[in-house]
Amino acid sequence: MKQNIPSLRQRFQRGFTLIELMVVLLIIGVLAALIVPNVLDRADDARVTAAKTDVNNLMQALKLYKLDNQRYPTAEQGLQALLTKPTTAPVPPNWKPYLDLLPNDPWGKPYVYLNPGVKGEIDVMSFGADGQAGGEGKNADIGSWQP
Repeated sequence: MKQNIPSLRQRFQRGFTLIELMVVLLIIGVLAALIVPNVLDRADDARVTAAKTDVNNLMQALKLYKLDNQRYPTAEQGLQALLTKPTTAPVPPNWKPYLDLLPNDPWGKPYVYLNPGVKGEIDVMSFGADGQAGGEGKNADIGSWQP
């Protein structure tokens, strides 16, 4: 008597039931809900770190400018004085190019240069993701006065 056992080929051709597919989609949805917020927070952390690095690099270039010219660029000359020699007074006597290009902050806005500064002799800062002074988290200001 022949038993009614499906062959191996018949088992593989059977496919998945709707319930099995729904369970798999539910599992994928739960994993995505747990992982995606962590990944998005990492992107914000990376932007903040990039802004801090840019601010530190700009401060180093400004310190070299001061060593060569005995003063920082004026507020009117701005950070552009690190790329091209200022033509407005006071014209720096020993100017050199201090940067190849002036970066924007990770949110696409120019860095702010204050001379005199609010927190120090000079300040370089980004206003964060919202582009406005103050804020918390990814919207917090990132400045040369921070470690």
